[in-house]
Amino acid sequence: MTAANQSVTGPVATRSGDGSALAHPRVQAMAALWGAVILNLIIIEVLFFATDPAKNALHATGKFLGLHAALAMLLQLVLIARLPWLDRRLGMDRLTSWHRWTGFSLFWLVLLHPTFVMLGYAQAYNSTFLQQASNLIGMGPTMIGFIAVGIIAVAAGVSVRLARRKLSYELWHAVHVLLYVAIVLALIHQMYEASTFTATTGSAVYWWSLWAFAGLSLIIGRIIIPLRRNARMRLRVAAVVPEADNVVSVHLTGKDLDKLGARAGQFFIWRFVGYNSWWKANPFSLSAAPGHNALRLTAKAVGETSAGLRNVPVGTRVFAEGPYGAFTSIHKTREGTVLIAGGVGVTPIRSLLEELSGPISVLYRVQSPADAVLLAEMEQLARMKGAQVHMLSGRTGVGNPPNIPFAPENLVRLVPDILERDVFVCGPPAMTDAVLKSLRQLKVPPLQIHAERFALAS
Repeated sequence: MTAANQSVTGPVATRSGDGSALAHPRVQAMAALWGAVILNLIIIEVLFFATDPAKNALHATGKFLGLHAALAMLLQLVLIARLPWLDRRLGMDRLTSWHRWTGFSLFWLVLLHPTFVMLGYAQAYNSTFLQQASNLIGMGPTMIGFIAVGIIAVAAGVSVRLARRKLSYELWHAVHVLLYVAIVLALIHQMYEASTFTATTGSAVYWWSLWAFAGLSLIIGRIIIPLRRNARMRLRVAAVVPEADNVVSVHLTGKDLDKLGARAGQFFIWRFVGYNSWWKANPFSLSAAPGHNALRLTAKAVGETSAGLRNVPVGTRVFAEGPYGAFTSIHKTREGTVLIAGGVGVTPIRSLLEELSGPISVLYRVQSPADAVLLAEMEQLARMKGAQVHMLSGRTGVGNPPNIPFAPENLVRLVPDILERDVFVCGPPAMTDAVLKSLRQLKVPPLQIHAERFALAS
Protein backbone atom coordinates (compact mmCIF):
# COMPACT_ATOMS: atom_id res chain seq x y z
CA MET A 1 0.00 0.00 0.00
CA THR A 2 1.39 3.41 -0.97
CA ALA A 3 -0.66 5.57 1.41
CA ALA A 4 1.41 7.25 4.11
CA ASN A 5 0.68 6.16 7.67
CA GLN A 6 1.42 7.79 11.01
CA SER A 7 0.68 5.69 14.09
CA VAL A 8 0.65 6.03 17.83
CA THR A 9 0.32 2.53 19.22
CA GLY A 10 -2.05 1.48 21.94
CA PRO A 11 -3.87 -1.53 23.41
CA VAL A 12 -5.85 -4.12 21.48
CA ALA A 13 -9.64 -4.18 21.93
CA THR A 14 -11.35 -7.03 23.69
CA ARG A 15 -14.88 -8.24 23.03
CA SER A 16 -17.63 -6.90 25.29
CA GLY A 17 -21.28 -7.83 25.51
CA ASP A 18 -23.55 -5.95 23.14
CA GLY A 19 -26.85 -6.72 24.86
CA SER A 20 -30.14 -7.15 23.06
CA ALA A 21 -30.54 -5.54 19.63
CA LEU A 22 -34.04 -4.47 20.71
CA ALA A 23 -32.49 -2.29 23.41
CA HIS A 24 -30.43 -0.31 20.89
CA PRO A 25 -31.61 3.35 20.78
CA ARG A 26 -31.87 3.33 16.98
CA VAL A 27 -34.03 0.19 16.97
CA GLN A 28 -36.32 1.60 19.66
CA ALA A 29 -36.84 4.87 17.79
CA MET A 30 -37.47 3.16 14.45
CA ALA A 31 -39.99 0.83 16.05
CA ALA A 32 -41.80 3.76 17.68
CA LEU A 33 -41.87 5.86 14.51
CA TRP A 34 -42.92 3.16 12.08
CA GLY A 35 -45.37 1.70 14.58
CA ALA A 36 -47.08 5.09 14.76
CA VAL A 37 -47.15 5.40 10.95
CA ILE A 38 -48.67 1.93 10.46
CA LEU A 39 -51.26 2.49 13.20
CA ASN A 40 -52.40 5.76 11.64
CA LEU A 41 -52.52 4.23 8.16
CA ILE A 42 -54.89 1.60 9.50
CA ILE A 43 -57.04 4.22 11.24
CA ILE A 44 -57.46 6.51 8.22
CA GLU A 45 -58.29 3.60 5.95
CA VAL A 46 -60.94 2.34 8.40
CA LEU A 47 -62.38 5.87 8.60
CA PHE A 48 -62.37 6.18 4.82
CA PHE A 49 -64.25 2.97 4.11
CA ALA A 50 -66.65 3.59 7.02
CA THR A 51 -67.56 7.23 6.43
CA ASP A 52 -66.43 8.55 3.04
CA PRO A 53 -69.08 8.26 0.29
CA ALA A 54 -67.84 8.65 -3.28
CA LYS A 55 -69.54 9.12 -6.63
CA ASN A 56 -67.57 6.34 -8.38
CA ALA A 57 -64.31 4.38 -8.20
CA LEU A 58 -62.24 7.21 -9.71
CA HIS A 59 -63.62 9.75 -7.27
CA ALA A 60 -63.08 7.33 -4.36
CA THR A 61 -59.46 6.79 -5.43
CA GLY A 62 -58.86 10.54 -5.47
CA LYS A 63 -60.28 11.02 -1.98
CA PHE A 64 -58.33 8.00 -0.71
CA LEU A 65 -55.09 9.48 -2.05
CA GLY A 66 -55.95 12.85 -0.51
CA LEU A 67 -56.24 11.38 2.97
CA HIS A 68 -52.87 9.68 2.60
CA ALA A 69 -51.41 12.97 1.37
CA ALA A 70 -52.62 14.59 4.60
CA LEU A 71 -50.95 11.86 6.64
CA ALA A 72 -47.72 12.32 4.65
CA MET A 73 -47.81 16.05 5.47
CA LEU A 74 -48.21 15.28 9.15
CA LEU A 75 -45.29 12.86 9.01
CA GLN A 76 -43.19 15.54 7.31
CA LEU A 77 -43.89 17.96 10.16
CA VAL A 78 -42.75 15.40 12.72
CA LEU A 79 -39.62 14.53 10.72
CA ILE A 80 -38.52 18.18 10.49
CA ALA A 81 -39.53 19.10 14.05
CA ARG A 82 -36.06 18.02 15.24
CA LEU A 83 -37.48 16.43 18.35
CA PRO A 84 -34.54 15.59 20.64
CA TRP A 85 -35.75 12.06 21.43
CA LEU A 86 -35.92 11.06 17.76
CA ASP A 87 -32.88 13.03 16.64
CA ARG A 88 -30.49 11.58 19.23
CA ARG A 89 -31.53 8.03 18.31
CA LEU A 90 -31.97 8.22 14.55
CA GLY A 91 -29.79 11.16 13.55
CA MET A 92 -30.55 14.16 11.38
CA ASP A 93 -29.20 12.46 8.26
CA ARG A 94 -31.54 9.47 8.58
CA LEU A 95 -34.51 11.72 9.39
CA THR A 96 -33.59 13.92 6.43
CA SER A 97 -33.47 10.90 4.12
CA TRP A 98 -36.94 9.85 5.25
CA HIS A 99 -38.09 13.46 4.90
CA ARG A 100 -36.81 13.48 1.32
CA TRP A 101 -38.59 10.28 0.30
CA THR A 102 -41.76 11.23 2.15
CA GLY A 103 -41.61 14.55 0.29
CA PHE A 104 -41.47 12.90 -3.13
CA SER A 105 -44.27 10.53 -2.08
CA LEU A 106 -46.27 13.58 -1.00
CA PHE A 107 -45.64 15.22 -4.37
CA TRP A 108 -47.17 12.28 -6.25
CA LEU A 109 -50.06 11.99 -3.79
CA VAL A 110 -51.03 15.67 -4.11
CA LEU A 111 -50.66 15.43 -7.89
CA LEU A 112 -52.77 12.29 -8.27
CA HIS A 113 -55.38 13.30 -5.67
CA PRO A 114 -56.97 16.13 -7.70
CA THR A 115 -56.41 14.25 -10.96
CA PHE A 116 -58.54 11.30 -9.88
CA VAL A 117 -61.14 13.55 -8.22
CA MET A 118 -61.62 15.49 -11.46
CA LEU A 119 -61.73 12.28 -13.49
CA GLY A 120 -64.39 10.99 -11.11
CA TYR A 121 -66.50 14.12 -11.46
CA ALA A 122 -66.09 14.01 -15.24
CA GLN A 123 -67.38 10.44 -15.30
CA ALA A 124 -70.24 11.19 -12.88
CA TYR A 125 -71.49 14.25 -14.77
CA ASN A 126 -70.65 13.03 -18.29
CA SER A 127 -68.28 15.93 -18.91
CA THR A 128 -64.61 16.33 -19.75
CA PHE A 129 -61.64 16.45 -17.42
CA LEU A 130 -60.86 20.03 -18.45
CA GLN A 131 -64.44 21.16 -17.79
CA GLN A 132 -64.30 19.74 -14.28
CA ALA A 133 -60.88 21.29 -13.70
CA SER A 134 -62.26 24.68 -14.71
CA ASN A 135 -65.27 24.28 -12.42
CA LEU A 136 -63.23 23.18 -9.42
CA ILE A 137 -60.53 25.84 -9.77
CA GLY A 138 -63.23 28.47 -9.44
CA MET A 139 -64.20 27.17 -5.97
CA GLY A 140 -62.41 28.76 -2.97
CA PRO A 141 -61.41 25.64 -0.98
CA THR A 142 -60.33 23.84 -4.15
CA MET A 143 -58.29 26.82 -5.33
CA ILE A 144 -56.53 26.79 -1.95
CA GLY A 145 -55.69 23.14 -2.52
CA PHE A 146 -54.29 23.83 -5.99
CA ILE A 147 -52.04 26.58 -4.60
CA ALA A 148 -50.71 24.11 -2.02
CA VAL A 149 -50.05 21.59 -4.81
CA GLY A 150 -48.10 24.21 -6.76
CA ILE A 151 -45.87 25.08 -3.80
CA ILE A 152 -45.18 21.40 -3.10
CA ALA A 153 -44.31 20.85 -6.77
CA VAL A 154 -41.77 23.70 -6.70
CA ALA A 155 -40.18 22.37 -3.49
CA ALA A 156 -39.98 18.87 -4.99
CA GLY A 157 -38.35 20.31 -8.13
CA VAL A 158 -35.55 22.06 -6.25
CA SER A 159 -34.96 18.89 -4.20
CA VAL A 160 -34.05 16.80 -7.24
CA ARG A 161 -30.35 16.04 -6.92
CA LEU A 162 -29.36 17.85 -10.12
CA ALA A 163 -31.11 21.05 -9.04
CA ARG A 164 -29.95 20.68 -5.45
CA ARG A 165 -26.29 20.65 -6.54
CA LYS A 166 -26.73 23.98 -8.34
CA LEU A 167 -28.49 25.80 -5.51
CA SER A 168 -26.87 27.29 -2.45
CA TYR A 169 -27.96 25.84 0.87
CA GLU A 170 -29.46 29.23 1.79
CA LEU A 171 -31.64 29.46 -1.34
CA TRP A 172 -32.73 25.83 -1.05
CA HIS A 173 -33.69 26.45 2.58
CA ALA A 174 -35.67 29.60 1.68
CA VAL A 175 -37.72 27.71 -0.93
CA HIS A 176 -38.52 24.99 1.56
CA VAL A 177 -39.82 27.51 4.08
CA LEU A 178 -42.73 28.02 1.65
CA LEU A 179 -43.83 24.46 2.47
CA TYR A 180 -45.15 25.74 5.78
CA VAL A 181 -47.55 27.92 3.77
CA ALA A 182 -48.55 24.89 1.67
CA ILE A 183 -49.28 22.85 4.79
CA VAL A 184 -51.52 25.57 6.25
CA LEU A 185 -53.39 25.80 2.93
CA ALA A 186 -53.72 22.01 2.81
CA LEU A 187 -55.23 21.98 6.29
CA ILE A 188 -57.81 24.61 5.29
CA HIS A 189 -58.58 22.59 2.15
CA GLN A 190 -59.00 19.39 4.21
CA MET A 191 -61.37 21.11 6.65
CA TYR A 192 -63.74 22.06 3.83
CA GLU A 193 -63.32 19.19 1.38
CA ALA A 194 -62.53 15.91 3.19
CA SER A 195 -65.71 14.26 4.46
CA THR A 196 -63.78 11.92 6.77
CA PHE A 197 -62.48 15.01 8.58
CA THR A 198 -65.95 16.03 9.74
CA ALA A 199 -68.15 12.99 9.08
CA THR A 200 -68.30 11.98 12.76
CA THR A 201 -67.20 13.44 16.06
CA GLY A 202 -64.62 10.66 16.35
CA SER A 203 -63.05 11.38 12.96
CA ALA A 204 -62.90 15.12 13.68
CA VAL A 205 -61.23 14.50 17.05
CA TYR A 206 -58.77 12.10 15.42
CA TRP A 207 -57.69 14.48 12.66
CA TRP A 208 -57.50 17.54 14.90
CA SER A 209 -55.43 15.54 17.39
CA LEU A 210 -52.96 14.57 14.65
CA TRP A 211 -52.63 18.13 13.39
CA ALA A 212 -52.26 19.47 16.93
CA PHE A 213 -49.54 16.93 17.77
CA ALA A 214 -47.59 17.62 14.56
CA GLY A 215 -47.99 21.39 14.86
CA LEU A 216 -46.96 21.49 18.51
CA SER A 217 -43.99 19.21 17.78
CA LEU A 218 -42.81 21.66 15.14
CA ILE A 219 -43.34 24.74 17.31
CA ILE A 220 -41.65 23.19 20.33
CA GLY A 221 -38.72 21.67 18.41
CA ARG A 222 -38.04 24.54 16.03
CA ILE A 223 -39.02 27.64 18.04
CA ILE A 224 -39.53 27.17 21.77
CA ILE A 225 -36.53 24.95 22.54
CA PRO A 226 -34.01 27.03 20.51
CA LEU A 227 -35.27 30.34 21.97
CA ARG A 228 -35.17 29.04 25.53
CA ARG A 229 -31.71 27.54 25.13
CA ASN A 230 -30.20 30.62 23.53
CA ALA A 231 -31.69 32.92 26.15
CA ARG A 232 -29.79 30.87 28.72
CA MET A 233 -26.57 30.17 26.77
CA ARG A 234 -25.73 33.72 25.57
CA LEU A 235 -23.15 32.42 23.13
CA ARG A 236 -20.46 34.75 21.78
CA VAL A 237 -17.37 34.32 19.61
CA ALA A 238 -14.30 34.12 21.86
CA ALA A 239 -11.63 33.46 19.22
CA VAL A 240 -11.20 32.65 15.53
CA VAL A 241 -8.26 30.37 14.73
CA PRO A 242 -7.19 29.48 11.14
CA GLU A 243 -6.38 25.76 10.87
CA ALA A 244 -5.44 25.83 7.16
CA ASP A 245 -5.87 28.09 4.16
CA ASN A 246 -9.54 27.11 3.82
CA VAL A 247 -10.35 25.80 7.32
CA VAL A 248 -11.06 27.83 10.43
CA SER A 249 -12.03 27.04 14.03
CA VAL A 250 -14.41 29.31 15.93
CA HIS A 251 -14.25 29.17 19.73
CA LEU A 252 -17.42 30.13 21.57
CA THR A 253 -18.16 30.93 25.19
CA GLY A 254 -21.49 30.91 26.97
CA LYS A 255 -23.36 30.08 30.12
CA ASP A 256 -24.49 26.68 31.43
CA LEU A 257 -23.55 24.90 28.21
CA ASP A 258 -23.35 21.61 30.06
CA LYS A 259 -27.15 21.78 30.50
CA LEU A 260 -27.61 21.42 26.73
CA GLY A 261 -26.86 17.72 26.91
CA ALA A 262 -24.57 18.10 23.89
CA ARG A 263 -22.22 15.24 23.11
CA ALA A 264 -19.09 14.80 21.05
CA GLY A 265 -20.01 14.02 17.43
CA GLN A 266 -23.07 16.28 17.32
CA PHE A 267 -23.60 19.51 15.41
CA PHE A 268 -25.48 22.79 15.75
CA ILE A 269 -27.08 25.07 13.19
CA TRP A 270 -25.25 28.38 13.65
CA ARG A 271 -26.26 31.99 13.03
CA PHE A 272 -23.79 34.81 13.62
CA VAL A 273 -26.04 37.68 14.65
CA GLY A 274 -25.23 41.01 13.01
CA TYR A 275 -22.52 39.49 10.84
CA ASN A 276 -24.68 37.45 8.45
CA SER A 277 -28.34 37.73 7.48
CA TRP A 278 -30.65 35.77 9.76
CA TRP A 279 -31.64 33.34 7.02
CA LYS A 280 -27.98 32.41 6.44
CA ALA A 281 -27.65 29.47 8.82
CA ASN A 282 -25.34 26.50 8.42
CA PRO A 283 -24.79 23.19 10.20
CA PHE A 284 -21.28 22.75 11.61
CA SER A 285 -20.10 19.92 13.84
CA LEU A 286 -18.43 20.38 17.19
CA SER A 287 -14.73 19.77 16.70
CA ALA A 288 -14.03 19.37 20.42
CA ALA A 289 -15.99 17.72 23.18
CA PRO A 290 -18.39 20.30 24.66
CA GLY A 291 -17.25 21.99 27.86
CA HIS A 292 -19.06 23.64 30.76
CA ASN A 293 -18.82 27.12 29.22
CA ALA A 294 -17.12 26.57 25.87
CA LEU A 295 -17.85 25.09 22.43
CA ARG A 296 -15.77 24.89 19.28
CA LEU A 297 -16.73 24.43 15.65
CA THR A 298 -14.37 23.91 12.73
CA ALA A 299 -15.53 24.60 9.19
CA LYS A 300 -14.16 24.36 5.67
CA ALA A 301 -14.84 27.25 3.27
CA VAL A 302 -17.32 25.70 0.83
CA GLY A 303 -19.97 28.45 0.75
CA GLU A 304 -20.49 32.13 1.49
CA THR A 305 -21.24 31.65 5.18
CA SER A 306 -18.46 29.14 5.93
CA ALA A 307 -15.92 31.15 3.93
CA GLY A 308 -16.78 34.27 5.92
CA LEU A 309 -16.15 32.69 9.31
CA ARG A 310 -12.48 33.66 9.14
CA ASN A 311 -13.54 37.31 9.48
CA VAL A 312 -16.18 37.00 12.21
CA PRO A 313 -15.36 39.59 14.89
CA VAL A 314 -14.60 38.42 18.41
CA GLY A 315 -17.60 39.18 20.60
CA THR A 316 -20.19 38.47 17.88
CA ARG A 317 -23.42 37.13 19.33
CA VAL A 318 -24.22 33.58 18.15
CA PHE A 319 -27.63 31.92 17.90
CA ALA A 320 -27.33 28.13 17.83
CA GLU A 321 -30.00 25.48 17.23
CA GLY A 322 -29.17 22.06 18.56
CA PRO A 323 -27.42 19.90 19.51
CA TYR A 324 -28.44 17.53 16.72
CA GLY A 325 -27.24 14.17 15.45
CA ALA A 326 -26.99 10.55 16.51
CA PHE A 327 -23.28 10.29 15.73
CA THR A 328 -22.49 9.80 19.41
CA SER A 329 -21.23 7.24 21.86
CA ILE A 330 -24.75 6.43 23.14
CA HIS A 331 -24.99 4.05 20.17
CA LYS A 332 -21.87 2.09 21.07
CA THR A 333 -22.31 -1.65 21.46
CA ARG A 334 -18.65 -2.72 21.96
CA GLU A 335 -15.74 -1.66 24.11
CA GLY A 336 -13.40 -0.94 21.18
CA THR A 337 -13.92 1.78 18.55
CA VAL A 338 -12.70 2.59 15.06
CA LEU A 339 -13.02 6.26 14.02
CA ILE A 340 -12.76 6.90 10.27
CA ALA A 341 -12.54 10.48 8.99
CA GLY A 342 -12.14 12.11 5.61
CA GLY A 343 -11.70 15.79 4.84
CA VAL A 344 -13.71 18.12 7.07
CA GLY A 345 -15.45 15.02 8.43
CA VAL A 346 -12.57 14.96 10.88
CA THR A 347 -14.36 17.49 13.10
CA PRO A 348 -16.88 15.13 14.78
CA ILE A 349 -14.26 12.36 14.75
CA ARG A 350 -11.81 14.54 16.66
CA SER A 351 -14.46 15.37 19.29
CA LEU A 352 -15.39 11.69 19.64
CA LEU A 353 -11.75 10.79 20.17
CA GLU A 354 -11.66 13.23 23.06
CA GLU A 355 -14.75 11.73 24.71
CA LEU A 356 -14.34 7.99 24.10
CA SER A 357 -12.50 5.49 26.26
CA GLY A 358 -11.34 1.93 25.65
CA PRO A 359 -9.31 0.71 22.66
CA ILE A 360 -9.51 3.27 19.82
CA SER A 361 -8.09 3.34 16.30
CA VAL A 362 -8.38 6.45 14.10
CA LEU A 363 -8.09 6.27 10.30
CA TYR A 364 -7.73 9.77 8.82
CA ARG A 365 -7.99 9.98 5.00
CA VAL A 366 -6.46 13.02 3.28
CA GLN A 367 -5.09 13.80 -0.16
CA SER A 368 -1.77 14.99 1.29
CA PRO A 369 -0.33 15.49 4.79
CA ALA A 370 -0.81 19.25 4.36
CA ASP A 371 -4.58 18.66 4.30
CA ALA A 372 -4.61 16.90 7.68
CA VAL A 373 -6.14 19.63 9.83
CA LEU A 374 -6.44 18.87 13.57
CA LEU A 375 -3.96 15.98 13.17
CA ALA A 376 -1.63 17.31 15.87
CA GLU A 377 -4.52 17.53 18.33
CA MET A 378 -5.60 13.97 17.57
CA GLU A 379 -2.08 12.63 17.98
CA GLN A 380 -1.82 14.34 21.35
CA LEU A 381 -5.16 12.87 22.44
CA ALA A 382 -4.07 9.46 21.15
CA ARG A 383 -0.91 9.55 23.28
CA MET A 384 -2.99 10.41 26.35
CA LYS A 385 -5.49 7.61 25.68
CA GLY A 386 -3.14 4.96 24.29
CA ALA A 387 -5.01 5.08 20.98
CA GLN A 388 -3.80 4.55 17.41
CA VAL A 389 -3.88 7.21 14.71
CA HIS A 390 -3.27 6.27 11.04
CA MET A 391 -3.03 9.05 8.48
CA LEU A 392 -3.87 7.66 5.03
CA SER A 393 -2.73 9.94 2.23
CA GLY A 394 -2.18 9.75 -1.52
CA ARG A 395 -4.49 9.53 -4.52
CA THR A 396 -6.85 6.58 -4.62
CA GLY A 397 -5.94 3.96 -7.21
CA VAL A 398 -2.37 5.18 -7.74
CA GLY A 399 0.60 2.84 -7.35
CA ASN A 400 1.30 -0.87 -7.62
CA PRO A 401 -0.51 -2.35 -5.85
CA PRO A 402 -3.09 0.46 -6.16
CA ASN A 403 -3.72 2.71 -3.17
CA ILE A 404 -7.17 1.67 -1.92
CA PRO A 405 -6.97 2.46 1.81
CA PHE A 406 -10.49 1.34 2.66
CA ALA A 407 -10.48 -1.98 0.85
CA PRO A 408 -11.59 -4.75 3.22
CA GLU A 409 -8.12 -6.30 3.46
CA ASN A 410 -6.55 -2.94 4.30
CA LEU A 411 -9.09 -2.22 7.02
CA VAL A 412 -8.32 -5.58 8.58
CA ARG A 413 -4.58 -4.93 8.31
CA LEU A 414 -4.93 -1.61 10.12
CA VAL A 415 -7.48 -2.86 12.67
CA PRO A 416 -7.28 -6.68 12.91
CA ASP A 417 -10.18 -6.90 15.38
CA ILE A 418 -12.51 -4.54 13.46
CA LEU A 419 -15.37 -7.07 13.68
CA GLU A 420 -15.28 -6.66 17.44
CA ARG A 421 -15.48 -2.85 17.41
CA ASP A 422 -17.96 -0.08 16.76
CA VAL A 423 -17.07 1.87 13.61
CA PHE A 424 -17.82 5.60 13.26
CA VAL A 425 -17.46 7.02 9.73
CA CYS A 426 -17.67 10.67 8.64
CA GLY A 427 -16.40 12.13 5.39
CA PRO A 428 -17.23 12.88 1.76
CA PRO A 429 -20.04 10.72 0.29
CA ALA A 430 -17.73 8.69 -1.98
CA MET A 431 -15.39 7.85 0.88
CA THR A 432 -18.25 7.03 3.23
CA ASP A 433 -19.85 4.75 0.65
CA ALA A 434 -16.54 2.94 0.07
CA VAL A 435 -16.05 2.36 3.79
CA LEU A 436 -19.62 1.14 4.30
CA LYS A 437 -19.28 -1.26 1.36
CA SER A 438 -16.09 -2.74 2.82
CA LEU A 439 -17.65 -3.05 6.28
CA ARG A 440 -20.57 -4.96 4.77
CA GLN A 441 -18.15 -7.26 2.93
CA LEU A 442 -16.35 -7.88 6.21
CA LYS A 443 -19.75 -8.64 7.79
CA VAL A 444 -19.41 -6.04 10.54
CA PRO A 445 -22.83 -6.13 12.31
CA PRO A 446 -25.04 -3.20 11.20
CA LEU A 447 -25.62 -1.96 14.76
CA GLN A 448 -21.85 -1.50 15.12
CA ILE A 449 -21.70 0.83 12.09
CA HIS A 450 -22.38 4.54 12.59
CA ALA A 451 -22.16 6.88 9.58
CA GLU A 452 -22.73 10.62 9.55
CA ARG A 453 -23.67 12.30 6.29
CA PHE A 454 -23.98 16.05 6.01
CA ALA A 455 -27.70 16.43 5.29
CA LEU A 456 -30.34 18.69 6.75
CA ALA A 457 -34.11 18.95 6.43
CA SER A 458 -35.54 22.43 6.38
